Amino acid sequence: MKLLPRLLVLLLLCLIAITLPALPVQAVCITPPSITLTPNWGVPGDSVTIDGEHCGENQWVDIHYAGTWIEEVRTNGLGRFEITITIPESPRGKHDVLVAAKINNEIYEAVTDFTVWPGLTISPERGPAGTAVTLTGRGFAQNETILDVRYYVSGGYLTLAEAIPVDADGSWETTLQIPASARGERKIDAWGTHTIRAAVRHAVFEVTPGISIGASSGSAGQSITMKGSGFAPSEMGIRILFDGRAVRMDITANAQGNWQASFEVPEKPKGTYIVTAEGESTWRGDVGELSFEIGPGIIMSPTEGHVGMELTVSGRGFAANQDVVITYEDAQVQTARTDEEGSFDVSFSAPEGPHGERTVKAKVATDPNGTAEPGTNVSAIFTMESDPPPVPKAVSPAARTRVGLLYKATPTFQWSEVDDASQVYYSLQIAASAEVTPAGAFLDPMVSEEGLPGTSYTPETGPLPYGRYYWVVRAVDGAENQSGWSEVYSFRVGLLPRWAFIAAIVVIALLALVLIRLLIIRRTYYY
Repeated sequence: MKLLPRLLVLLLLCLIAITLPALPVQAVCITPPSITLTPNWGVPGDSVTIDGEHCGENQWVDIHYAGTWIEEVRTNGLGRFEITITIPESPRGKHDVLVAAKINNEIYEAVTDFTVWPGLTISPERGPAGTAVTLTGRGFAQNETILDVRYYVSGGYLTLAEAIPVDADGSWETTLQIPASARGERKIDAWGTHTIRAAVRHAVFEVTPGISIGASSGSAGQSITMKGSGFAPSEMGIRILFDGRAVRMDITANAQGNWQASFEVPEKPKGTYIVTAEGESTWRGDVGELSFEIGPGIIMSPTEGHVGMELTVSGRGFAANQDVVITYEDAQVQTARTDEEGSFDVSFSAPEGPHGERTVKAKVATDPNGTAEPGTNVSAIFTMESDPPPVPKAVSPAARTRVGLLYKATPTFQWSEVDDASQVYYSLQIAASAEVTPAGAFLDPMVSEEGLPGTSYTPETGPLPYGRYYWVVRAVDGAENQSGWSEVYSFRVGLLPRWAFIAAIVVIALLALVLIRLLIIRRTYYY
């Protein structure tokens, strides 16, 4: 009987509980939040993992570094979280890492320290000597000055930069060029007015083999200089490869892995080719490749000479099987046709023309099929000799001689022969006055002849009247080099002037008449 009232009371309480609304449960943090950092020291820019335990499930947690919000993360069902952050720029020393969550208007926090150390980063991290890189320092003391940036090579180091200012965040940056050094990893250090070298995480640059050439285009036969760097110290057996074929061998690098050598561009048709290098311990794949464009070009042989000399024009790098026109000072002198390698050789005689540098061109002829490149011109220089020929010597009429017995005569002028490789012509002047210019020519010549081929000349203007005359001669070769004028020679024409000759004839005639008259009178008297 006592059990029944108890059951009724229990039932009544259950009914009351069912009818009452649910009341919220006030959450509280029983265990204080905590965080750990892995690692807890490093250089700005490093990644750090934060592991934390916090109050509440699926709660948003804010991450702060040195008083600045940087990220947020959500706790899991156990109130835990894990996040990886990048340490922002900040000066050397300890900085707070704080996590905070708000639960029922209550702020729950956990804080720990992260210690910033200075360090260097470099970009790019690998390349051949001569590469331009950006060196960045982080985590140094505020506003200090970087005193020295060192690059370590075999047997010592090189100072690359000095006196670099550091900003308020302990950061700085500078641009450098990797110096000549053998291949491999090279350490770069720096320190400042408040930062010792041992405290700085150094940077590493990997020197890789590299090549450079003095020109990226040219013609066959041209000499090209190539430089190599980052090879093994004193590496031997280095070869330059052009289109896969060795064009230079037996090159040896110096102690820093550097070398320099020249090669001759091989005979190839016009086009773009791959140039590289390799050595006994350096694979061409590590060196890289360069492009070299072969274009048309010609070589003169010889490059200087005289008129009539045989000149050879060697063409390389043209398109295969095409007609080429050769000109000398824009006048066509020869034609040629290229072979399968785009090459040709043709000869011609150096024509007459002015001395000095003369232009020889090779021009691709127009191809009616459209496979040529009409108008393609390449040129070379031939230097025509500039040596004047010797001065000829006047022979006849000789100095102070008389020509002709009457009052006029047509003298023949003769002079000595002059030898010159460029062939010789002569110039002659005749004057009635001996006045000459500083160069030796007459001021007022009455006869002036150019281009006389032989060593004698008879004026075509007719006989010279009675009087005194002067003459000079000079040599001019086929390259238009002129000798000086010869010595001035004087001569006379005839015994008497025309009037005197006529008067003499009249007198003689009168005398003859008188004599005849006397003879007639005498004969008459006799009979």
